[in-house]
Parts: sequence; structure tokens; C-alpha cells
Amino acid sequence: MGGEGDGQAVTFADLGVPGPLLRVLVADGKSEAFPIQADTLPDSLAGRDILGRGRTGSGKTLAFSIPLAARLMEAAWEPGMPMAEYRRNVKAIRREHLAEREAGGFHPHPRGLILAPTRELANQINEVIQPLAQMAGMTTTTVYGGVKQNRQVRDLMAGADIVVACPGRLEDLLNQRLLTLSDVGIVVLDEADEMADMGFLPQVRRILKRIPADAQHMLFSATLDHGVDELVREFLHDPKTHSIDDVNTEPDLMTQHVFEVEKADKFEVVRQLASGTGRRILFTRTKFQAKKLAKSLTNSGVPAAQLHGNLSQNQRDRNLAAFEQGDVNVMVATDVAARGIDVSGVELVVQVDPPADPKSFTHRSGRTARAGRAGDVVTLVLPYERREVSRLLKAAGITVRPVKVTHASDEVKELMGVKAPIVKDWSLDETQPAVDPRGGANAGNGRSGRSGAAKTVRSAGAARADRAKALAHMPKASSSDGADNGRTDAKEPGETRPDRRRRDRGRAEARRGDSRRGAGTVSGRRSHGSKPRSGSASASDGGKRIHRHDENRIVTDERSEAVKRHERRMEARYGAKRETAGRRSAGRRRGRQYR
Repeated sequence: MGGEGDGQAVTFADLGVPGPLLRVLVADGKSEAFPIQADTLPDSLAGRDILGRGRTGSGKTLAFSIPLAARLMEAAWEPGMPMAEYRRNVKAIRREHLAEREAGGFHPHPRGLILAPTRELANQINEVIQPLAQMAGMTTTTVYGGVKQNRQVRDLMAGADIVVACPGRLEDLLNQRLLTLSDVGIVVLDEADEMADMGFLPQVRRILKRIPADAQHMLFSATLDHGVDELVREFLHDPKTHSIDDVNTEPDLMTQHVFEVEKADKFEVVRQLASGTGRRILFTRTKFQAKKLAKSLTNSGVPAAQLHGNLSQNQRDRNLAAFEQGDVNVMVATDVAARGIDVSGVELVVQVDPPADPKSFTHRSGRTARAGRAGDVVTLVLPYERREVSRLLKAAGITVRPVKVTHASDEVKELMGVKAPIVKDWSLDETQPAVDPRGGANAGNGRSGRSGAAKTVRSAGAARADRAKALAHMPKASSSDGADNGRTDAKEPGETRPDRRRRDRGRAEARRGDSRRGAGTVSGRRSHGSKPRSGSASASDGGKRIHRHDENRIVTDERSEAVKRHERRMEARYGAKRETAGRRSAGRRRGRQYR
């Protein structure tokens, strides 16, 4: 990790990084700067516009995160100042911000903005900058589509200082006037060429026009094609250009392999390459192929997670977290992961299907051999794909001799390394928490909510055990339960079945009326002839009656107040008519069942 060509290590302290941020970096094992960091930090810390060009994995995220936190830090800091005094300054600034929000009429106005092309990249940028921002007395949040905006708006209203955003959702929130960018002092465009490839440049241009012209602009991109050069000319003022390696420059520690395989043996070759103990990413061309391959590998005893566009954001976050945390060593992905993830320690990248273009070839390969670590890239080629792959390799500047292999070849076994044990009946549910769709863990701190106290998806057996444990305190129903034990639905003398139904309907409507008058409870209908358990809570006490063919019990209603209010509104609007229609439909279903 050298400096500007002198071959000597450059520390962050030498580059003028403030002491509080140095403590964060050292605690994370970072004391010496990578070349792009050593090259850009003197200018970026001085407030100059930056145009950074470097291959993926060169350390660009930290190169713009450090000056973003350092220049936006409001708490007073001087060299030699005791940390206790600095922390008092941070608390004073936070009290000022709290008073501003509580004064009324608060409109979110972040001071730092980072634009990223994908949700995964936005989350990972946030993970890098969040501890630095926290030490500087600031908060961060992520803004992207594919999820509800409630958590994002809540974080903005809580005074998030730095926003890491994808252009689409950010522009949507701006159009809703849920925030303003008039106070942004630093804006960063990361992977600008990828945003151009994805068609985001018009949105990026409209967003940048909302930012003060005198704000510091930092743009990082591997290339300046597809309109990125126009952004540079329009929005960057006398930028200092820093180029660290060309996009087509292959890292010294990356080894390329091209294996020619037969179609009948291709899956076995892939399975062998995926069977090692280290982390590896397998790339396919389509979402369907990624899903199919992950399932096939898992069924064969090689646990594999998947990452592609057909997954919800919660599923993508969960699968990526499992890969990052070592719950699973194999990730099967489409090109959404070629720019979207930055996972350290990936030993092997397997291009199961050749990419569509040389640029994708380079970015897929860039998932390994990152941050000074060695890595291998294998491209599998079927007989009819030889010419296409040869063209891609030439365009990507890679010279490698193809080798014909089978799943038993020494070349395949060597790249597999130490074989991991076979795992039968593996499920991600057993190892990785699932994100609570109603706003799980880390919902309030700007994190993506991928780990921590998020609710887990339990297996059926575990769910049954939990349910039995939760109901263990409830008394068992006995044949001696009578009117003195609270039974109110027993058949009265001379009462016919229609009379009994009308009586039950009247009681249910009365309970609903009590609920609408402010009891704040959820009432339920009582089935004909059902017996409540003695000692159980009543529906009017905040419980909800649950009916099944083998049980009749009352459980506490844990739904949110918004859901309860909605149910009360619907009952007030439709009343007994809605209930009658439901019973009529249920009656028809029962009639069809016994025909």
C-alpha cells in the first residue's frame, strides 16, 4: 500500500485525517492508505472537486467517505484535544439539532449526499461511512426503491446528515417535498459509469441541479463514457483528476482461467468448483438460471444463496448478509452483483455463463483479488461459445490459453481447494435472520436492517413448539364448564337454531359498537355453540377471538394501532352488511364441501 509512487507506506495521519476519525480507522485495522486514498485525500480534504478513475476494489469508498465525514464535522476539534472534551462538543451539537427539530416546521435538509447505482452498493457504502459519521456526531440513512419509504422518511425527519441514495427513489422523495438539497455541501457520485449504463443520468442531472453550485463535487468512475464526461463538464469545477489503474488493467494478484467443458459435464464442473471452503461467486446470465443453479447446488449438498432482480429487497439483503457473515460460502448471482456488492475474501469467481460484453467481464472478475488479496477467475466455455468468449477476452485485454477439462481434471480440483463437508437439507431460514417487513432491526439508525434483532423466519416445527409454549399457561377446557364459568352461548330452553344465530349476531354487533366507541379493541365473531376457555381474556379486554375447527381461544391483538383504526373504519362503513355477506359466502363454501 504505497503512496504516490515512492513505494513507501502513507498513513492516514500523514494525510491530515482528524484524530477522532483516525480512531475509527485504526479500530477497524486501517492505518495505511491505498494508492487512490493517498492520492485523493489531500485535495478532497481541502474541499477541491475530485474526478477519480480507478478499477473496482481499489478503495474508492473510503477515499470519499473520510473527507465527507471530516468536512461536515461540526463539533470543534483541535490536535491534542482530549477525547472527553471533543465528545462534549459533539453532544452540544446534537442538542442544537434536536432543538431545531422540536421547534416545529422542521424540513429535512441533509448536508452530505452520495449517489450510487444499486441498492446493495448503497447499503455497503453506508456501512463504511456510518461509523465515521457517528464519530463526527452525524447520522446517515439509505434511500432506494424496492421497499416502502416509511423508514426512509422517518430517518430524514430524525435529522439524517448524510444520505446514501439511488437516484430514482431520491427524486421521488424530492418531488414529494419530503426533503430539500439546498444545504448539501458535499455530493459524491460513485460508479458514475454504471449509473449511465442503467439510464440514471437524466435523474442524476436533475438532482445535481437542486444542489448549490458551490458544493464540493466528487465523481468516481471506471470510465468516462455514455455521458459521464458531460456530467463532469457541467457540474465539476476545475476538478483534480486522479487515475489509479485503467479499467482494463488486470490486478497483479488476479489469475484468469478459461475452461472448455461439455454441456453434459458442465454442472458437475460447477459443483466441484463450488465445493471448496472459501468464498466464491458464480455468475449466470439470467435470473432463472441463477435461481435454478442455486437450488441444484443446495440439493446436491453445496449450500448456495442467490442474488438477482427477481428477489425482493429484503430477500436480497438477507442473502447477501448470509454470504458476508459466512453462513454460506457460495453466492449465485446475475450481473446485479458485479457492481452491487463488495465482499472481502472472495477467492474464486466462476463465470458459469459468459457475460454480454467486455465491461461486464471486467466487473464480474473484479469481485475477487480486492484490497491486495489474490483471487482466481474461471470462465466456462461450451463448444459453441468459443468464438464469443475469445472476442470478449481480447476486448477486455486478457490473454489466456483455454484448457479442456472435466469435473475430474486436476485443474478443477486445484481451484476447488479443500473440499467442504456435504450439507443435507440446508435452509437459509435456519442460519440467517429475516428482515421484519414492518421495519425490523436497525430501522431507526439508517441501516438496512439485515441483521441484529430482526424477526426470524422459523421452521414449521419450531413455530409449533413456540405456539405450544406460548399457550401453556392457558387452562384446559373441561366438561364441567357451565354458565357459572363464563359460558354465555349455551342453548337456551326452547331456542331454535335461527334464534340462536340472531342472538350471536346481536352480541357480536354490540361488541363491535363498544370497540368503535373508543375501547381500542378488536372484536371477533363467536362460532355457533363454541365454548371459551375458563379464565381466558374476553374480546372486550383487548383480545381477539380465533376460531378453528378444533379450538376456540382469545389471544392478545398485537397489531399496530393503524391496522386497528383501519378495521374500525371498515366496520363503521360497511357494518353488519359486510359480515352477512361473509357468512353467506362461507355458507356456500360449506354447501359445496358436503355435496
